[in-house]
Amino acid sequence: MQKVGSSLFLILLVSARLFAQDTLHISLRKADSIFLAKNYYLLAASMNIEAQRAQILQAKVYPNPIFTADINAYDPEGKQAFHVGKSGQKVFQLEQLIILGGKRRAEIEIAKTSTGIAELEFQQLVRELKFRLHSDLYTIGQQDFLLKKYTKQLNLLDTLLRSYEVQANKGNIPLKEVVRLKGAYIQLNNDRAQLFQEYIQTQTDLQILLQTSSFILPDSTDANLNHYLTPSSVSELQNTALQNLPELQVIKQNKVLAEQYLSYQKRMAVPDINLFASYDQRGGAFNNQINAGIAIPLPMWNRNRGNIKTSQYQLKEVEYTLLAKENEIVSKINNSYAYYVQTVAEYRKSIELYNDDFEKTVDGMSLNFQKRNVSIIEFIDFFESYNDVLAELMRIKTQLVISAEQINLLTGKDIY
Repeated sequence: MQKVGSSLFLILLVSARLFAQDTLHISLRKADSIFLAKNYYLLAASMNIEAQRAQILQAKVYPNPIFTADINAYDPEGKQAFHVGKSGQKVFQLEQLIILGGKRRAEIEIAKTSTGIAELEFQQLVRELKFRLHSDLYTIGQQDFLLKKYTKQLNLLDTLLRSYEVQANKGNIPLKEVVRLKGAYIQLNNDRAQLFQEYIQTQTDLQILLQTSSFILPDSTDANLNHYLTPSSVSELQNTALQNLPELQVIKQNKVLAEQYLSYQKRMAVPDINLFASYDQRGGAFNNQINAGIAIPLPMWNRNRGNIKTSQYQLKEVEYTLLAKENEIVSKINNSYAYYVQTVAEYRKSIELYNDDFEKTVDGMSLNFQKRNVSIIEFIDFFESYNDVLAELMRIKTQLVISAEQINLLTGKDIY
């Protein structure tokens, strides 16, 4: 009995220490606000957007001109080093690349599309992390509720055990009844320990998402579940997903990018021109000669055909990927909605069956057992059945939230 009492004391001590930490009572809206402001994954992703925007600026910049200076290092006739004066020799040249075929404009459009893709990827990351945030917030609320129920029942069993051990020692009741109570206590304690482990993991996930070391408890009640019961049709969800899902929009923009890159490779077949002007002091046909010229590659052998072919195949690859993703989204919406409908039906039935009578019956059974009006077999059987009901209710409610949030994630829009 001392071991059982010690176990209960440790449970209460650990729980007390956890709740003694800074506790952050938080609503769903406040959690979203903190998440968007402080999450380092989002901040890192936003830097990628800024990096892509910088590439737009870079694409608009024209190539720098090239200045060349060629001076005499040694005059063998005059035996003079660096003979660059009036009777010496020096050449200066200024060269500028002129980009033709619309390549510069194509680079700007590619940079703009890449920026749009980065923004869509950021939106998808936000939605994925918000799905985890919302799911974990409700999960931890249900876990906290069940942990408190288990702790209350452990306190009750501990009190009963102490009383029954005294009576068993006096010979008033069989020892097997004490053993049966201990078995129920150990089983419930194990269930609580397993739930507590899951609870700590959920706490860790939430603290990472919200970038806080505080103990997080959601300000939510079962009344908040009503907004997850909004009716909708699977066809509407499919259309919403095909229009709004950032993951799908990224692939569509990748197709645009592939088309732009193909166009860019075709433009690369158009040669650019180098214009130059130079001053030659004595090396040309005339003294102090000023020259102007043009240089252009002749597209005789290399017409960029290989890169053009590669770009064409890459475009086909993206087109097939887009078709596959659309089919995948439709399939996921169908299955997720079917799961959601089943979950809603389970939830409606559970709230219809579970009411205040359960709690009244628990109190009544405990009181009658202490008065010896109920056998230990009846009491333990009811006790275990009641705990099964609590665990199942937690599963159903959590499942409802997660299934609805999953549809929000798959459609790219807050349906629920």
